[in-house]
Amino acid sequence: MKTLIEDSCAKLDNVRNCLSQVIVGQETLIERLLLALLCDGHVLIEGVPGVAKTLVITTLARSMKATFSRIQFTPDLLPSDLIGSLVYDPKEHSFSAEKGPVFANLLLADEINRAPAKVQSALLESMQEKQVTLGKESFPLPHPFLVLATQNPIEQEGTYALPEAQVDRFMFKLKVGYPSMNEEHQVMRRMARVAPKISVDPVIHLDEVLDMRTLLDKVYIDEKVERYILRVVHATRNPESYGLDIGRYIRFGASPRATIYLSLAARGYALLNQREFTVPQDIKDLAGDILRHRIALSYRAEAEGLGSDDLIIQILENVPIAEE
Repeated sequence: MKTLIEDSCAKLDNVRNCLSQVIVGQETLIERLLLALLCDGHVLIEGVPGVAKTLVITTLARSMKATFSRIQFTPDLLPSDLIGSLVYDPKEHSFSAEKGPVFANLLLADEINRAPAKVQSALLESMQEKQVTLGKESFPLPHPFLVLATQNPIEQEGTYALPEAQVDRFMFKLKVGYPSMNEEHQVMRRMARVAPKISVDPVIHLDEVLDMRTLLDKVYIDEKVERYILRVVHATRNPESYGLDIGRYIRFGASPRATIYLSLAARGYALLNQREFTVPQDIKDLAGDILRHRIALSYRAEAEGLGSDDLIIQILENVPIAEE
């Protein structure tokens, strides 16, 4: 088991090295993307323009032997632009399926919040059911299938708020901030050229990723850690049970997907750190990225300038690791 974990980590380190040739910093973002690959989870990345959200995803796709599609979401995008449509053949007097760009292993949904509800509905089926329905027939998507989406938090014109049901399908919601001054200096030196040539060759095959996923079930998670996950998620729904005076800031707490993803991500996180077991600190490290988009805030929280991250910090500080 230990040898298999070491081999898997070595392959993922090759992917990290590929990304580091192009991306400066963003270690947490890269780690979460690798974790999403291991756990078969979709990722929503939020950040201001120019912080390499799209670049890190396209570079990740190039480092893998996998099919990749990029869709720039716009207000006039149609579901058929995403999933495809039925095309009529006048000679055969029949319809045939013309598959859209969603039929790929990795789908980059750039500025996902710019598309209207019909497009989001079509994407939701793809994310949850891993299939696309054209007419009366359903077509399975390639395996694995991951949606890596980006959105801009500061621009509201021409955007649509994502449905809560769709947001809940994302395993992680990652926030990307500005680089440090030293990191930005490296970016400037690397990219401030007329034609910067940075190429990445594939270093890992999808079959190898699928083999790594089988190791997740072999990573041990103690029942005490599982009970800690349950308490953390329960605290988002009934904070007063843990002595937390934050109930007025929460409209509704995290869904059961939060417990599933926390358990799965904790084992993946242990695997990335070459461990055969999970520890409570794994839950604390991952809770923010898994819970922040699953806690619906009240108007009072917004009025007082509180975000979901602020509430998650309070929950992690007050929920005991061991049952009392």
